[in-house]
Amino acid sequence: MRLFYKTMQELKALIEKEIRLEWRQRYALNGMILYIVSTVFVCYTSFALKVKGIEPITWNTLFWIILLFTAVNSITKSFTQERAGRQLYYYTLASPQGIILSKIIYNIVLLLALSLIGFLIYAAFLGNPVQNLAMYLTAVILGAVGFSSTLTMVAGIASKAENTSTLMAVLSFPVILPMLLMLIRLSKNAMDGLNWSTSYDEILTLLAIDAIVITISYLLFPFLWRS
Repeated sequence: MRLFYKTMQELKALIEKEIRLEWRQRYALNGMILYIVSTVFVCYTSFALKVKGIEPITWNTLFWIILLFTAVNSITKSFTQERAGRQLYYYTLASPQGIILSKIIYNIVLLLALSLIGFLIYAAFLGNPVQNLAMYLTAVILGAVGFSSTLTMVAGIASKAENTSTLMAVLSFPVILPMLLMLIRLSKNAMDGLNWSTSYDEILTLLAIDAIVITISYLLFPFLWRS
C-alpha cells in the first residue's frame, strides 16, 4: 500500500512537471490548434465549397489523417525537448517506470483534448455524418490512447539516436498502420449506424494493441533509460 501511494505521488509530481513545461511553451500547443484549424479550413474550401458536399468515407479518412499528423507533431517532442543534463537529473529523482507512465498519461490527455477539439471544429465546418456518435467517440478515445502510447515509446527510443525523425517513422509504422486500419473500420461502422455487436472485434483488437504497447513501454523503458 505504501509503495502504491509513493508511485501515485511520483506520477502526480511528474505529470505536473509536464503541464508546467507545456504551459511555458504555449506556442507549441497554440501551433497544434492552429494546425488543426488551418487543415480543417483547407478541407472545407477544397470539398464543401467546390463540390457542395463531401462523401462520408472521405470525411472519415480525412479526419483520421488530420488526427494522426496532430499526434505525430504533438508527441514527438516528449523527449527531444529535454536535454541530457535534465534527463540525468530526473534519473536521480524518479523511477524510469514513473517517467514513461507520466509521459504516456500526459500525452493521452493532451491528444484526447486535441482530438475532441478537432472533431468539433471538423464537424462544424464539414458537417457531421456520424450516425452512432458514441461508437465514433469510442474510436477517437482508443485512437488517442494508441497513438499517444506508441509515439511516446518510439520518441523515447529515437531520442537516443541522431536521426530522430527517420527512426520514429521506421519504428512507429508497424504499430500505427494496423491500429489506423482498425480505427477507420470502427469509425466507418459508427458512421453507418451499425450495432455495437458488429464492432466488438475492432474494439478488442484496439484495446489489446494499446495494452501491449503500454506494457512493453513499462517493461523495456528502464533498460533504455539506463543507457
